[in-house]
Amino acid sequence: MNSPTAAPDGALASPAAQRNAEPILAVLRAHLPARGRVLEIAAGSGQHAVAFSTALPGLDWTPSDPSPQARASIAAWRGAAGPANLNPPLEVDCLDPATWPDGPFAAITCINMIHISPWAATEGLMALAQRALAPGGLLFLYGPYREAGVQTAPSNEAFDADLKRRDPAWGLRDVADVAALAKDHGLALTLRVAMPANNLSLLLRRV
Repeated sequence: MNSPTAAPDGALASPAAQRNAEPILAVLRAHLPARGRVLEIAAGSGQHAVAFSTALPGLDWTPSDPSPQARASIAAWRGAAGPANLNPPLEVDCLDPATWPDGPFAAITCINMIHISPWAATEGLMALAQRALAPGGLLFLYGPYREAGVQTAPSNEAFDADLKRRDPAWGLRDVADVAALAKDHGLALTLRVAMPANNLSLLLRRV
């Protein structure tokens, strides 16, 4: 990837986004179509948007975030290093259907949001995916999760406790709960990919 490491003026820089971009891109490259519209939910700093749209030039990439500060950062990264297929950021809030864009999208990506938001945001994300994804479209989720029968890494346990101290509505979600909610919205969990630093990629398809 040719994304810069130094943040341009007005942009935020996330070391985690810089570290995990390559492993996430490897999964996206294997499972996204060559062409189509992609909506990125909770795009944060915008580093992923620049990196992924640059590496996948056939995709029409639209980042979004409910935070004005995040959208300003995305715009700054886009202005400094964004390719032609990277669109301006949208204000999309999973808790507010009035902000949801019209589909169809070939894919929706959501990285490191589900555990740093109330469960209602995940419910909104699934409803958005049900409404906006094309049949067979991909909902890509990334982050730390709990799994039945799998011991949670001590670092993830500590992270979960810290999240709940910050906001009791936050915290690591169980994969089974996410999959069940997705099923209620016409989405099927088709693949689980173990990622570095005790994270998972979950791939769900619109039925």
